[in-house]
Amino acid sequence: MSIIIQSPLAGTVVSAAQVPDPVFSTGMLGTGLAIDPDRAAGEVTVLAPITGTVDKAHPHAFVVSDGAGHSVLVHLGLDTVQLGAEGFRMHVAEGEAVAAGDPVVTWCPAGVEAGGRNPIVPVVALQADALQIIPSPEGTRISAGQALMTWN
Repeated sequence: MSIIIQSPLAGTVVSAAQVPDPVFSTGMLGTGLAIDPDRAAGEVTVLAPITGTVDKAHPHAFVVSDGAGHSVLVHLGLDTVQLGAEGFRMHVAEGEAVAAGDPVVTWCPAGVEAGGRNPIVPVVALQADALQIIPSPEGTRISAGQALMTWN
């Protein structure tokens, strides 16, 4: 069964290979893409990419799993774990059910960038093989909730 992974926020699609962090650029966790988020919007609410359960919920990252073997990681910026919860407002907790498009966390990409960190947002199909993923083309402008990848 294939599923659509929705973009958790608006921005520009970037290949995972272009993410300046080897955990994401080498596909260590699975296959994915990244979103270079819009900065002008100020605070941005990040949405659940699939329907399922929130398996992990940290201010800077979360995982949603659908119970059928699909788990998607959304990581808000690079080195943002160092911020703790500062600048992030959670809307869900671990164990909660979410529908694709539900609000998960609100943050400010421009604020992260102003603090010297990269606000790029890797979206990873955990443990997915590259052959299972049909990605949106790099450089595509994408809206929150729009199809980002198909996981076959």
